[in-house]
Amino acid sequence: MASSGEDTCDDSDTAPVADSAHLLGFSDEILLHILSHVPSTDLVLNVRRTCRKLAALCLDKSLTHTVLLQKDYEASEDKVKRLVKEIGRDVQQLSMAGCYWLSGTTVEHVARCRGLVRVNLSGCPLTSLRLSKVLSALPHLRSLAIDVSPGFDASQLSSECKATLSRVQELKQTLYTPSYGVVPCCTSLEKLLLYFEILDRTREGAVLSGQLMVGQSNVPHYQHLRVFYARLAPGYINQEVVRLYLAVLSDRTPENLHAFLISVPGSFAESGATRNLLESMARNVALDALQLPKSWLNGSALLQHMKFSSPFYFSFSRCALSGGHLLQRVIDGGRDLQSLAGLNLSGCAHCLAPDCLLRKAEDDIDPAILEALVAACPNLRHLNLSAAHHHSPAGPSQHLCQLLARLPHLRSLSLPVCAVADSPPRADRAPIPPTMRAVPRGFGKKVRIGVQSVPFPGPAGPQPSSVFWSLLKNVPFLDRLELIGSNFSSAMPRNEPAIRNSLPPCSRAQSVGDAEVAAIGQLAFLRHLTLAQLPSILTGSGLVSIGLQCQQLQSLSLAHLGLMGKVVYMSGLSDMLKHCKRLKDLRLEQPYFSANAQFFQALSQCSALQRLCLVSRSGTLQPEAVLAFMARCLHVVVCHLFTGESLSTCRSLQQALLRRWRPHVMWLLLLLLDFLLGSAHQAQGSLLTSCPLLWTGSPTGRGILVHRVHFIIRP
Repeated sequence: MASSGEDTCDDSDTAPVADSAHLLGFSDEILLHILSHVPSTDLVLNVRRTCRKLAALCLDKSLTHTVLLQKDYEASEDKVKRLVKEIGRDVQQLSMAGCYWLSGTTVEHVARCRGLVRVNLSGCPLTSLRLSKVLSALPHLRSLAIDVSPGFDASQLSSECKATLSRVQELKQTLYTPSYGVVPCCTSLEKLLLYFEILDRTREGAVLSGQLMVGQSNVPHYQHLRVFYARLAPGYINQEVVRLYLAVLSDRTPENLHAFLISVPGSFAESGATRNLLESMARNVALDALQLPKSWLNGSALLQHMKFSSPFYFSFSRCALSGGHLLQRVIDGGRDLQSLAGLNLSGCAHCLAPDCLLRKAEDDIDPAILEALVAACPNLRHLNLSAAHHHSPAGPSQHLCQLLARLPHLRSLSLPVCAVADSPPRADRAPIPPTMRAVPRGFGKKVRIGVQSVPFPGPAGPQPSSVFWSLLKNVPFLDRLELIGSNFSSAMPRNEPAIRNSLPPCSRAQSVGDAEVAAIGQLAFLRHLTLAQLPSILTGSGLVSIGLQCQQLQSLSLAHLGLMGKVVYMSGLSDMLKHCKRLKDLRLEQPYFSANAQFFQALSQCSALQRLCLVSRSGTLQPEAVLAFMARCLHVVVCHLFTGESLSTCRSLQQALLRRWRPHVMWLLLLLLDFLLGSAHQAQGSLLTSCPLLWTGSPTGRGILVHRVHFIIRP
């Protein structure tokens, strides 16, 4: 493709190639479909200058109607301004989500797109006055997404801005400070999405209070509201603020409410306002989607009174829902579940077991309950059964995988590792020696255990007799798969409190190894894969099969594979990465991981890689290998390395990165966290600023973190 500086060429300048073999020989419909996959900035500023035909097609309304700039790290400020100048009058949907590198003055150019109906400015720098200026010029706006940062003042919004907000029907608002944001102005809301990311303390150490919101009493009743969604990050202040939002709804519950979803990490106690709200919902509304904190469902009869109309999503994550309750209150309630597309039973240890006071979480499930669930919800597309032990009993057609194979429409599936183990143990698998079963708890002292020499399996690694192999064969269009140990807890979880006391893997997980991982290679359309706490990974040969066959893979997360005291799959992982040409996100969490030249050289062959996160207790890294990797992978924009290197090593690497890429760095942030004393969330209240870097000291004298690098390489 020609650069933006090249002159527009005539169609006659093209080489004499047969129409059937030349790109321009395709019909306009096919060319428009091809051009729809080209980034908007490249399409308008570069491709349009190649020839007359493409110049006309690139300005087709089907391509200029929607502009997506989110995570387009090559969209510089100059390109965005030129793009808005060229096609601003035609744009109706614009997403600049996550474009943190754009300045506020560049964001103001959005006001030129006067025909905008939907705009997403999440992650963009917006003050109250700048937001007021932009929204005042968008009279047709109906959908808005913004961040509410400290210093936001709704009183600075102009009357024209408030008039625009009064017509907004969909609002997504991410709160970084206790505030209603623009919610009081949006009197026509039908869909409200709230993301609470408020820290309990400021950087100066001052304690925040949700009572800062009490002064705003002009919050209307939202009688048009159909969807309410709230996701909370850890911290008590997020819970205090969301209670104030719910108090407004509890006064008079909207009669048109169809979806009510609240995602809360940990416990969230009920209040008088929330109880009134739930009771009012049970009396007055029929829901299509429901997700509540576990404490609101445990021990209550709420589900017995709730009315559902063609439900499409249920979440009972981590609540005490037994198999009997699942059958009586969800399946046998006379509800039509043919429409149910998503079901989240994560952490529901007894949801597939009969009611029994003496039952243990590790006991076998009741296949009849799962069979009834599958029969009642044949069109499920998303199912989450993770964070629990689901052990299948012996017997034909009794295995969990065999029953789930009857759900051909599945697109995402999350299972505990022990759920895919054959039962009874397969005769063709040799028993695992006791030494191989010994896995140390947590991040204890490194244990040296000999690893048997296992021959590298060929392409026939997956065993057709495996129930897991059969399950994946029957769900060929699976897009997302998570296979996570029932006792696994990440050292650095997202939106969950950090847990330091790791539990050993389930005993049944010992029979799940490289052959089962290789079976995942059947999923040709797989794009997102998570594998965590598989202790019987010996060589990593299954990873190679995935790399060879799952060519659509875009994100990969691996954690605690094989023995905790030794990384036994490095060779297999290196071979896998050589084939992952579309991989954009990689996350590795493995104690004692050596991020050496071999690893980074293999990773450098992932030409599309954008984000890397490595979490390794007592791990090591080679700074020279990191520098070489960053020089080869020019699309990498986020690099998080949490290892056990010293402070001096971290600082040296920091200086080397700054010297090498300072002309191209738009923003760079290095953090040194005290990984020994607490989670990153706990450390955020004691940051010591040293512009342009932020540091936290480590009283132990060792820097356990590492590098969070954001940069853009300009073409």
